[in-house]
Amino acid sequence: MSAPNRRVNKTKRELKDALVQLMESKDFKQISITDIVTLADLNRGTFYKHYQTKEELLGELMNDVIEDLVRAYNEPYLHTDKLVVSELTTSSIIIFKHVDLYADFYRIIINSNALPGFQNRICDSLKQLVKRVQLINEPSSRTIDPDLFASYIAYSLFGLIVEWVRGGFKFTPEHMAAQLLAILSYPYAAGVSPVRS
Repeated sequence: MSAPNRRVNKTKRELKDALVQLMESKDFKQISITDIVTLADLNRGTFYKHYQTKEELLGELMNDVIEDLVRAYNEPYLHTDKLVVSELTTSSIIIFKHVDLYADFYRIIINSNALPGFQNRICDSLKQLVKRVQLINEPSSRTIDPDLFASYIAYSLFGLIVEWVRGGFKFTPEHMAAQLLAILSYPYAAGVSPVRS
């Protein structure tokens, strides 16, 4: 990555971090561009070099989160088109590392009324990801509606994330990954797994 690109990315990250920090104490509508650049220790000209409005900045931040969520969810599938729970390891499940990376952002959207539609956007993204996963060809899997199955997985996973955030991130991402594996492996939760072992 070239030096100018690094500088641009650093500036954008500073603006996004400032916006997230401000959203922890203020409603987005009450946040001004002056608030953002002051906290980021930048000037308005720098802001307008990259964004036309604070909404554009927020939109790019949300896209960053969704893109990283997709990358994190897909990690265990990189070398296979089928997934067997018994072959998973906690190190292959990095979705909780993603949440930890964006901890302040997730805290805002889960513990406040900020960005009320964003939780739905996360779950919709998870549903689309689940739909891409190939089910093992079992007789029982043929009777499961794929849309209902995708919703079940997406909201179950997001439920774990919500509990983790509301609990103040008292567990490590590795512990959360281990808990997810234990839940998926539990006999009564076998249907939770994208692919049953």
